[in-house]
Amino acid sequence: MYLKLTSLKRTSFVLGCAAALSGCIAEMEDTEALDELAGEAQGALVMENALSANALNLNALNLNALNLNALHPDALSAKSLAALAAPDLGGDMARELVRYAVSCALDSHQSFKLSWRDENGKLRKERYVGQLGVAPTWATGPLDEYGQRLVSACLAARVNYYQVPVVISVRSHENPLKKLCTSQELIDYPDVEGTFWGNVFAEEPYINACYNSATIDNSRAHKRDCAVGHLGADGQIVECGMIRIVGSCSDVCQPLDASKQYYQSCIERPDRNSSTTKVVITTSLP
Repeated sequence: MYLKLTSLKRTSFVLGCAAALSGCIAEMEDTEALDELAGEAQGALVMENALSANALNLNALNLNALNLNALHPDALSAKSLAALAAPDLGGDMARELVRYAVSCALDSHQSFKLSWRDENGKLRKERYVGQLGVAPTWATGPLDEYGQRLVSACLAARVNYYQVPVVISVRSHENPLKKLCTSQELIDYPDVEGTFWGNVFAEEPYINACYNSATIDNSRAHKRDCAVGHLGADGQIVECGMIRIVGSCSDVCQPLDASKQYYQSCIERPDRNSSTTKVVITTSLP
C-alpha cells in the first residue's frame, strides 16, 4: 500500500478549491505517517480519487444505517461494525466507502479508527484521517440532510471507473468549498469536466452527474469517465454504477460562476421536476 503526494506547490491549494489525488490510504498501520498526513492536510488538501463504483452502489455498507449515528466506531450499529470488520471483499468495500466518507466529511483534525482481523487472523489497525471537512459535525452526531448531500456529491466526484489515481480540482458554491482558488490553481486545472450532486443516504438513493461538452476528450484522456460516461467497445456509454449521467451541464445547470470555477446550481431531479439545488460539486482537470 502506498501514499502518493502531489508535487504541486502547497500554496496552490485552498479548502474550497482543492487539487486532490488518489493515494490509497487503505490499510495503513503507520499512525505516525497518518499524523504527518493530517498535518499536511492543514496546508494542502490531499484526497484519494479512486473510489470504486461498487462501493458507492451501497453493496458494501447500509448507508442509511450509518447515517443514524455519529461517524465513530462507538456509535455505529452492530450491523455496520460487522460489515466493516468482515475479512472479505464485502469488508474491503465497506472500509473503502467509510474511508472516503471520512475524508470527505471530517477535517484534518478528526479521524476514524478501526480494528479488524484478516482471513489469517492477523489484527489490522487502521486510522482514516479527515481531509475536506464538508460535514465535520458527523463525528459526534447524525448527518443532517445538507451534510448528506455534500458528502454524497463529494463521494461521487471521487469515483473512478478504472480505480486509478487521478489529480483533480474540487470546487463548489457551498462552504467550506466556496473559497476561491488561487490564480495558479485555475491555470493548472483549467478544464471543468462536470458536476455531481444527489443523496446516497436518502430512502431512495440517487446521484446525478453532468459533463462539460467542451472537455469530454480531455476527461477521458485523464481516465475520468464518470461525468462523461465510459465509452464501451461497442460505442455505448457505460455509467459508473449508480451515478446517472443526465447530459450536458449547460442543459441542467446554471452557468459557471464569474471566475469559471464551478456550476452555481443544477436541476435536482431532471427526470422528475425542475427544482434546483446549489449543493453540487464541480471537478476540474489539467
